[in-house]
Amino acid sequence: MSQAEISVVTEQQLPLIVELYNQVFRPAENEDYFRRRFQGRYNVLVMMATLDKRPVGFTIGFELKPFVFYNWLSGVHGEFRRKGLGRQLIDAQNEWARNHGYEYMRFELLNRHKPMLHMVLGAGFDIVGTRWDSMRSDLLIQFEKALTDELS
Repeated sequence: MSQAEISVVTEQQLPLIVELYNQVFRPAENEDYFRRRFQGRYNVLVMMATLDKRPVGFTIGFELKPFVFYNWLSGVHGEFRRKGLGRQLIDAQNEWARNHGYEYMRFELLNRHKPMLHMVLGAGFDIVGTRWDSMRSDLLIQFEKALTDELS
C-alpha cells in the first residue's frame, strides 16, 4: 500500500492534471475541456496524488446542489493502480467536502469499470440508481454516501 501526498491543485497546476488525464483516459483532452466543465460550478475541487513528487492520480468534484458534493472524475496512472491511491483520493475528497459543510457525496461510474466499482463500494458508498449513457452506450451506476456517517 503506497502512501501518496494528496494536495489541492491550484489553477496554475491544471496543466499537470490535463497531462495526467491524457495518460489515463482516451480520447485526449486539453485545458479548455476542463475549464468548460468548471464554468458555472460552485466549489470546484481538484486534488492530486503524488509519489516522490510525481503526479500519479487525481480527483475532481464540485457542488451538485446544496449539501451534496459530486465526484465528477477520478483517475490513477496505470503503473500505480491497486496500491490504494484511488481510495486515498476519494477519502481526501470526502474529508474536504465534509469540512466544507456537505452532507452527501455522489459518484457515477460506468458499469465496465469493475475495479473502481469495488473500490467505491469498499469506501462505503451505496448504489442509489442507474442511468443509460447514450454517448458511451454503457450503464452508469450512481452511488451516494452520507458524509455525516463518517463522524461516528
